Amino acid sequence: MIEVKIVNKSRWDVPSYATPQSAGVDLHADLEAPIVLKPLCRTMVPTGLFMAIPAGYEGQVRPRSGLAAKHGITVLNTPGTIDADYRGEIKVILVNLSNEEFEIVPGERIAQMVFARHEVASFILTDTLDETERGEGGFGSTGTK
Repeated sequence: MIEVKIVNKSRWDVPSYATPQSAGVDLHADLEAPIVLKPLCRTMVPTGLFMAIPAGYEGQVRPRSGLAAKHGITVLNTPGTIDADYRGEIKVILVNLSNEEFEIVPGERIAQMVFARHEVASFILTDTLDETERGEGGFGSTGTK
């Protein structure tokens, strides 16, 4: 378990886990009034939350499956990364991939955040890479089944 310092300037409770084995916490829309997200449009939704995530971790902002399945609403840059040294307000870039307008209401659960450990890479400049069976095969090169 990691400790994350949080400043909550929203009208909503501090994020919490819905069940003991939930991977993520819900993020709420910190809005004064509803906003309408038109089809194929995007918007940045404030959460009113500011965090100090420990070094070596990131906060991953991910879609909520219910919004995606029922309404076509998802996080545009999923997963969005909140770096450990970021101290600004956490905002969520939502996009409406449906054919219908979607109203985001104050307090609505708009995304979830998962905290994940990450590594820092050290790059070694070289002229060649080791060969593999896959080689340079890219998108779809290993088949679909």
